[in-house]
Amino acid sequence: MGVDLIDGSSYERDRAPRGAGGISRRSLLRYTAMAGAGAGLGLVGGMAGSASADDTSEPIVKPLPPELFTVFGSNAEMKWEAMQGQGYTTPIDRFFVRDHTRTPLIEAATWRLKLWGTGLRGAPTEAAPIEFDYDQLRRLPAETVTAFIECTGNGRSFYTSQQQQTVTGTAWGLGAVGVARWRGVPLRTVLELAGLSHHAVDVMPRGLDDEWTDAGVNHGHVRRPLPVTKASRDVLLAYEMNGEPLPPDHGFPVRLVVPNWIGIASIKWVGDIQVSDHQLSSPWDTQYYRLFGPGYPAEGSPPITRQVTKSAFELPRQAQLSAGRTHMLHGRSWSGNGRILRVEISTDGGTTWHQAHRQEQEGHRAWLRWTFPWRPAHQGPYELLARAVDETGHAQPDTARYNTLGYLFDAVVRHPVTVS
Repeated sequence: MGVDLIDGSSYERDRAPRGAGGISRRSLLRYTAMAGAGAGLGLVGGMAGSASADDTSEPIVKPLPPELFTVFGSNAEMKWEAMQGQGYTTPIDRFFVRDHTRTPLIEAATWRLKLWGTGLRGAPTEAAPIEFDYDQLRRLPAETVTAFIECTGNGRSFYTSQQQQTVTGTAWGLGAVGVARWRGVPLRTVLELAGLSHHAVDVMPRGLDDEWTDAGVNHGHVRRPLPVTKASRDVLLAYEMNGEPLPPDHGFPVRLVVPNWIGIASIKWVGDIQVSDHQLSSPWDTQYYRLFGPGYPAEGSPPITRQVTKSAFELPRQAQLSAGRTHMLHGRSWSGNGRILRVEISTDGGTTWHQAHRQEQEGHRAWLRWTFPWRPAHQGPYELLARAVDETGHAQPDTARYNTLGYLFDAVVRHPVTVS
């Protein structure tokens, strides 16, 4: 199996306090020479500089043409038909935007990544952290990862339109997802250089966007803890996206990329990371990003981690197609569990199913592209359906399990078209 399955059931166990069995000494020794040069890199305590996060006149910086996006205030959903003919990754100009407030404009020259907390040797404080500047980060060994990032509420609107259930939150269709080639420094490298302790349990990155207020309560800057086990595996401090510096809307100068996990874990505009020898929490893993509702405890489920399985057609909803000719349907399927094994298509509302033709899938962190030829014989309305099965055997269900915040919609989506 290609992906580490750290999910809600194992999340708390992975955050248990550690004794001598934390991150391996071998991993630490790998960077001994680099850490020894810490003074030359400026990896010392102190407030060497701070980020500048000025408000913009609009909450989103990049253009949002209506043929590419549906806009929800400070959020923008990609229209799936905009992916037709676009290749494997999502172009930056049509990658969805999810903000809590607005896009900050941050100067790379004054930006600092600050690490502090009891999970680091010497327990540097928030007032006197370990610091990396932008150039120092870019000089460290880098990796490139092709991975999807997806809002936890992607597909939320279908709880209402397909299942007639009331949920709260932005009424996303399926376009709050995108795949990019992210380049940056593994988070484990920076943690080890900063002096990761064997007793470290959680890391909590925090963004430099504005503090967020909900229902009159100021929750502070967006932040969410990760267990050290996940942070030390495949998490990236990314500074490039599809071969270009991160655009402001997508986290410039540096963001986290947490493959296969819900989008809130991939903190944008990261400014500091608390490293702790005990469990951390924030509103984004207690009040939000848990499952609430019938069948869940009063405090909700454990914090949501991995994404679910979804499929989408690269086709407008209510598309107009011609009868008596073959249409090549294109689409993509993805899962937080890893690779997609197969995709089935129904052109008669779910009565019969046929296997789609696989195209490429770049590893277990990204989507599978597929095609299906369809020649409708009759005029009238149709419902197209696509369902995927991932490498763990999870198949998209007919109905998603309800939760009041409308997270993790994984049911087969009914895609209406008209043939004339």
